[in-house]
Amino acid sequence: MATDTSPAPPSQTVTPVDKSDQRVRSMFASIAGKYDFLNHLLSLNVDRRWRRFTTRTVPPQDGIPVLDCCTGTADLALAYYRAGRGKTPVVGTDFCREMLRVGTGKVAKAGASQAVTLVEGDTQRLPLPDDTFGVVTVAFGLRNVKDTTRGLDEMIRVARPGGKVAILEFSRPRGRVLGALYLAFFRHVLPRVGQAIAPNDANAYHYLPTSVLQFPDGAAMLALLKARGLTRLEMHPLTCGIATLYVGVKPAAGSPR
Repeated sequence: MATDTSPAPPSQTVTPVDKSDQRVRSMFASIAGKYDFLNHLLSLNVDRRWRRFTTRTVPPQDGIPVLDCCTGTADLALAYYRAGRGKTPVVGTDFCREMLRVGTGKVAKAGASQAVTLVEGDTQRLPLPDDTFGVVTVAFGLRNVKDTTRGLDEMIRVARPGGKVAILEFSRPRGRVLGALYLAFFRHVLPRVGQAIAPNDANAYHYLPTSVLQFPDGAAMLALLKARGLTRLEMHPLTCGIATLYVGVKPAAGSPR
């Protein structure tokens, strides 16, 4: 566990990103078929390692269900299925039907259909009961939710008291040299590669760096989790801070915050 106290890079004026439900849903629908390929290509397959780290750091417990919000093509849901050796029920939710269609095929191919259930649903309004899941996760999805706080509150609502909420998300390396290289790649190289491989009218791979740069990370994300009532907070920077895993615990009823 690490806490980053170094100052963030100087902020730059950017146009607020459009995270309307319709825009985000149509954007992901337009790239669903190439989404996995581009994720693995642009991260040099490091994204797989990040998901494995998540399942080891916040492991499932036999018989206690796991929820993966904004599951997309179900990569993290399947990682939890494997981590639980098929003994842990896993639910994945997403509001983009085209992404879920790809995920459903992957679940079937993995022989995981009896343990992994994919449900069409918005993280801002999860169609799931309170206090149900031992682990509630989201990987690279919370920043795409129109109302971040509402989405986070929903994740906490459906977690069991004492259960963990885990957020894996892109973050900004703080080093002067690495930070500059990262921003250059993120702003100029990634959008061109993404558009070339998965042409789309929604500028999906221009949206990515903009949404990351406008989303809280580091200490700001920990402060948000604390404000929403999570306790025993952890922050795990990954790959020089390119991604970060944040973990918090939903307190039991009546316990101090």
